Amino acid sequence: MLSFKDEILQGIPKRLPPKIAYDSRVSHAPKRKDILSKEEKILAIKNALRYFPMDWHVELGKEFLQELLQFGRIYMYRFRPSYAMYARPIADYPGESLQARSIMLMIQNNLDPAIAQHPHELITYGGNGAVFQNWAQYVLTMQYLAQMTDNQTLHMYSGHPMGLFPSSKDAPRVVITNGMMIPNYSKPDDWEKYNAMGVTQYGQMTAGSYMYIGPQGIVHGTTITVMNAFRKQLSKEDTIHGKVFLTSGLGGMSGAQPKAGNIAGCITVCAEVNPDAARKRHEQGWVDVLIENINELITDVRQAIQNKQIVAIAYLGNIIEVWEAFLHADIQITVGSDQTSLHNPWAGGYYPIGLSFEESNVLMAEKPEQFKKEVQQSLIRHVKAINDHVARGTYFFDYGNAFLLESSRAGADVMARDDINFRYPSYVQDILGPMCFDYGFGPFRWVCTSADPDDLKTTDQIALKVLKDLQNTAYPEIQQQLGDNIKWIEQADQNKLVVGSQARILYADAIGRIRIAKAFNLAIRKGELSAPIVLGRDHHDVSGTDSPYRETSNIYDGSKFTADMAIHNVIGDSFRGATWVSIHNGGGVGWGEVINGGFGLLLDGSEDADRKLENMLFYDVNNGIARRAWARNDTARQAIEVELARTKSLKVTLANRVETVAINQIFEEYGD
Repeated sequence: MLSFKDEILQGIPKRLPPKIAYDSRVSHAPKRKDILSKEEKILAIKNALRYFPMDWHVELGKEFLQELLQFGRIYMYRFRPSYAMYARPIADYPGESLQARSIMLMIQNNLDPAIAQHPHELITYGGNGAVFQNWAQYVLTMQYLAQMTDNQTLHMYSGHPMGLFPSSKDAPRVVITNGMMIPNYSKPDDWEKYNAMGVTQYGQMTAGSYMYIGPQGIVHGTTITVMNAFRKQLSKEDTIHGKVFLTSGLGGMSGAQPKAGNIAGCITVCAEVNPDAARKRHEQGWVDVLIENINELITDVRQAIQNKQIVAIAYLGNIIEVWEAFLHADIQITVGSDQTSLHNPWAGGYYPIGLSFEESNVLMAEKPEQFKKEVQQSLIRHVKAINDHVARGTYFFDYGNAFLLESSRAGADVMARDDINFRYPSYVQDILGPMCFDYGFGPFRWVCTSADPDDLKTTDQIALKVLKDLQNTAYPEIQQQLGDNIKWIEQADQNKLVVGSQARILYADAIGRIRIAKAFNLAIRKGELSAPIVLGRDHHDVSGTDSPYRETSNIYDGSKFTADMAIHNVIGDSFRGATWVSIHNGGGVGWGEVINGGFGLLLDGSEDADRKLENMLFYDVNNGIARRAWARNDTARQAIEVELARTKSLKVTLANRVETVAINQIFEEYGD
């Protein structure tokens, strides 16, 4: 049997490996609908077979056709590696490029069964957020990374490793694109079709960017969001304890909600129809209680309200049932939302009421049009229940998962009086946009490549010191952000947030990210950290993503439907020092609805890393602040003016104020 390193180095094996039995012990992706014509199925098989020598084609072709017919995709299960999938210490990976080895570590972390939603289908989260389309792509990519030098760049086309190309030491080691379709071919069925043909994939955000760190990333963002949602709803004299936060979804990202509710200090009730997902979160400790009976749920929630408990409850059932039952039981919901994957509504992202999980999976594959009708009818009913609670004082917000968008398309009562906007805000419009993104605060994250928990504890203390130092001199408007993140880091270890790699996340602005990264790099150089650190961020950030229904929903100059910022961000990061960069069509709000970009940056203790981190992190944040300030966001204008005063080499175009009085005078002669 080959060693771990040797198996990576061999790439596609010289001999055809034996067929692997389908493993029912792990969560598998739902069957995708049969959307290809016979000619397109032939093309899909030909596309899959080109990874392999001709004398394997008949045997593999029959197998791949069976996979295509049975699952709607060709995953090439036979080529799934024999070794365990998890993030090893960086020294365990083969190869002469330290940067390339760090990327191998991050890829394996994304596919760790403890992290990945459907690991054998190479899907990390969101129902369809893929690292690769098939196992041949994984095997080849790992081989290329093991062979790479620091004067080469690997170019990834939607999971396919196009190859190693000569470049330079300062170039990114990997450039990733996912789902970059011609605009007229970017509808949901286009993803189904071209993904089934093996020519594109949905990379979500951090899945196809090799930067997912398990639910911790979204725990932090959800904690910040939930705390501020309650702040908007409650008086300063009131307490969050004993108040109910109702939501749904316990999959990849949504699974973080109960943990965030516990950190914030409320009662969280989260419904989930997939028994495996609900039990997985319960076993991992992200959920305190698992309940399958609605009457038992009502009893327990009433008791928790009376005792002002901090508790996370998972309800194994449909969320609509809970909204309606709480209404009839007169249980007050203070804050409500939804985090099912409605960017992917017809292929497992949202399950209709009245059907079991298993029945839904069969219907979506065999009768997709009927399944679509069931989903849309459920959304109408879902929204009605929410509206009834809101009339009684609930604060409801869209969590950027396309809930309101798909509800509007279903004909649900979600539109405002102007029939243009939604009656409920996106959480970015109300919370993260004006309170965080406009000021440059976003999800900065790092991974200790040693896999040593002691290194993570050291980085926590380093980051905490930097944040406290910054708090002493920060302007008033960002004191709350710094305070929330100081509290987060102080409690991070005791909240047991690590799943997979030894990773951490916090929200910081440009100066915070740069100072934390420099302190890490110095600690590596001095031997206080035992191995390099990988820096990254979620695409859900200040600059990385153009998404009119989420990240840029608080852009009001009409440019929220443009994607210039995300494209400039990934190009700008690539020549300023990023170790790898990515740009995706898709992400958390849906195929064709968003363009988002990300990066990874290796800190190895060198002076070269100091230069790169300062140059790249500064641009990565201030690109977005400048755009937001140009859109006339007052909070972003304040942030960019602070940076202009601090950084003399920065020059940006500032928007002049346009008074309403002047506009009224201009249009007076035209009447209404």
